[in-house]
Amino acid sequence: MSRNMTRSTKARGFILYNHYTVCRADECPTKGKLDMQNIIYQIAPGRNFITVSADYYGFGETEEKMQAYCLPNANARASLDALTAARQLLADMGYTWYDDLLNVGYSQGGQTTMAVLKMATEEYPDIRFKRTMAGGGPYDLEATYRQYLADGKSKLPSAVVNILLAYNEFFRLGIKPDEMFKGSTLDHLDDWWLSKRYTTTEIDRKMGSGDITDYIAPPLLDLNSDVALRVLEAMRHENLCNGWTPRTDEHILLLHHENDEIAPVVNTRNMYDFLKQQGVEDVELRVGDFFSLGISDHISGAAVFLTMVGQWIRDEYQIN
Repeated sequence: MSRNMTRSTKARGFILYNHYTVCRADECPTKGKLDMQNIIYQIAPGRNFITVSADYYGFGETEEKMQAYCLPNANARASLDALTAARQLLADMGYTWYDDLLNVGYSQGGQTTMAVLKMATEEYPDIRFKRTMAGGGPYDLEATYRQYLADGKSKLPSAVVNILLAYNEFFRLGIKPDEMFKGSTLDHLDDWWLSKRYTTTEIDRKMGSGDITDYIAPPLLDLNSDVALRVLEAMRHENLCNGWTPRTDEHILLLHHENDEIAPVVNTRNMYDFLKQQGVEDVELRVGDFFSLGISDHISGAAVFLTMVGQWIRDEYQIN
């Protein structure tokens, strides 16, 4: 919370911030990784929002477990549990606030943001968001994986491995490591991923290539194989672009860089189409060939997303 926030100051409300992909153990919120929350405060200061962020499963108290990477329902549960606990804790400590509640996240955090909206709709009737803002998220992992195979590459190969590890583990698919991976990736699964000693950037550097065929084993390259069909079925189970009924009066921003080479833009197009088909009227869609920061268009999209979040907060709350 802002340093200006005291028990005698009534906060505007809460921003539930759902964090992006992390791999190293000390990158989770409870270890002090609050960079994006600080950026939000810098671009939209002056309204005393309280930010709540959860460690996803596999970090913090569950650090010894495999992370539930891109498992939207598990991560939404963590975020909503954190929000519920935070509000109770702060009330017990004597803090007060208005009811405004924002639901925000980018990349894996964008996926979690939409999963939070889904879970709140289905299980938490007392939780209503003033606005949900999600950017660059893999809402449809099956379509994402198919796009990776069609393109033959991903700009974030460490994340592809993390997805496959998580779905194999948490859906108990029973696929052997050498049926999923090959080469140095297979040889270093424990060290590079499961140890949580390295960032995604460090792991990508160790992998040395984003070409799918350099680290994915043949059974997962053949979408008709038994192994691939099991993985795709698990991904289909977690697809946020179908299977639920959103409230039609939600207020949602969806943003995606159309050249995103990490989370393909098909995700946001599918999510937008689904929401409109379900009758949600206020869905702002921002898809475009935004500027490039020279790193990746996924990161460039994050810069545009944060700018839009900040601008909306400044406009809504008349912050100069």
